[in-house]
Amino acid sequence: MAPLDLSGKTAIVTGASSGIGRATARALAGAGVHVAGGARRVERLETEVALPLDVTDPSSCERFVGEAVRRLGGLDILFNNAGLALGRAPFDESSEEDEGTVFGVNVAGLVRMTRLCLPHFGGWGHIVNMGSVAGRAAYPGGATYIAAKFAERGFTYALREDLLGRPIRVTTVDAGLVETEFSLVRFKGDARKAAEVYEGIEPMTAEDVADCVLWAVTRPWHVNVDEIVVKARNQSSGGRIHREP
Repeated sequence: MAPLDLSGKTAIVTGASSGIGRATARALAGAGVHVAGGARRVERLETEVALPLDVTDPSSCERFVGEAVRRLGGLDILFNNAGLALGRAPFDESSEEDEGTVFGVNVAGLVRMTRLCLPHFGGWGHIVNMGSVAGRAAYPGGATYIAAKFAERGFTYALREDLLGRPIRVTTVDAGLVETEFSLVRFKGDARKAAEVYEGIEPMTAEDVADCVLWAVTRPWHVNVDEIVVKARNQSSGGRIHREP
């Protein structure tokens, strides 16, 4: 069957100032969607509606959703993309401050944005959550991020159950190695360590993941893509990567 025509639909994209968020906002706009992007670095947003957003701040989220929906004239698609990891060390070397940030963005922020956006969906809606292969299988040195992404996947499944019968589809996109600013943030600005993550392998691009999101939201209306798991060809899991010389 032909893909759904998204022309005239409206979308909110969190973490839209870079990486997967920016690429997905572009892909949606290219499909005719009116996009409101939110990020702390609002000056880097390229979306039709560009607004400041800190998903860890309830007041910021409330202001963002209210203004975004007002300016869009409604809401059809929510892409919960904002997320981050901090550090690659054994759990007993991590800090409570970093843990609070990781859980605050990846879990509380995603849940908060979903709760605020749900009342604005009408007769057609799709929520896409940005997951990770870290939420499917553990690897060393990532306990907090892994826990957060397992929580994201569990919340996605629970939301699917709670929304059954309503005209809202729910999808998680669980990606592996993608070359964005993710590793630079994870290693707190250490460019050398961030670059080492991608050595010897051709990682996915943000556009590769954006293609997955666009594919999910353009399936025939009676189809719900529950999950997409996507990795680089030379990555079999979060902890196993084949690196070529």
